[in-house]
Amino acid sequence: MPKQKTHSGASKRFRVKKSGLVKRSKSGKNHILAKKSTKRKRSLRQGTYVDITQEATIRNMIPYQK
Repeated sequence: MPKQKTHSGASKRFRVKKSGLVKRSKSGKNHILAKKSTKRKRSLRQGTYVDITQEATIRNMIPYQK
């Protein structure tokens, strides 16, 4: 059986934690920041976890990350 290729875009955006959850960064922090409040921008810095409905798809894209 051949090895499965890692999706290069997904490998840059997602990390699998020891707990088994897939971590991601929040979107909306690149441009048009003037209209966003400081509180909102500060909350966008924190990472979060991928929703359970998307987790299987992401894990398929990054098969060798443990």
